[in-house]
Amino acid sequence: MSVFPQEPFGPADRLEVDAVPLAVVRHEGITIADLRDVFDRGYRAIGALFADGSLSHAGPALAVYYGNPMKTFDLELGFPVVSGPAAPIESNGVTVTASALPAGTARATSVFGSYEGLGEAWRGLADRAAADGGQSRGVWIEVYVSDPDEAPEKLRTDLILPLA
Repeated sequence: MSVFPQEPFGPADRLEVDAVPLAVVRHEGITIADLRDVFDRGYRAIGALFADGSLSHAGPALAVYYGNPMKTFDLELGFPVVSGPAAPIESNGVTVTASALPAGTARATSVFGSYEGLGEAWRGLADRAAADGGQSRGVWIEVYVSDPDEAPEKLRTDLILPLA
């Protein structure tokens, strides 16, 4: 099963995540309160690199959280790309670097509606994974399948929980 399926995931689908190349903007030691500004600046910077041909887009926007997203955490936000940048690229005052999705076994689900419902959906996915003996690696991947300008009820976000 692909990490970027056309059809939504079920309540806790099992999948193998490949180390898909990414172009990302990295942030260390941030909180949820920082996200709006960080997302806007980062996605704009990477979008400019797609527009000028520096990078080739290969999938929807995503964010990879490292640590506890309810406290202080590290974040990579970006997009899957055909190949990551060979060296850091400055774009609109932001540094874009190469990364990859963390490969391995994961559980995934799709969430429809406002981003405010993601916390509850994450708890449900983690609980279902734990009930099956899965343990989080402390990495949380959100794939923003829908354009954020869609009406909230039309938004689809895929949640991917890599397991130890």
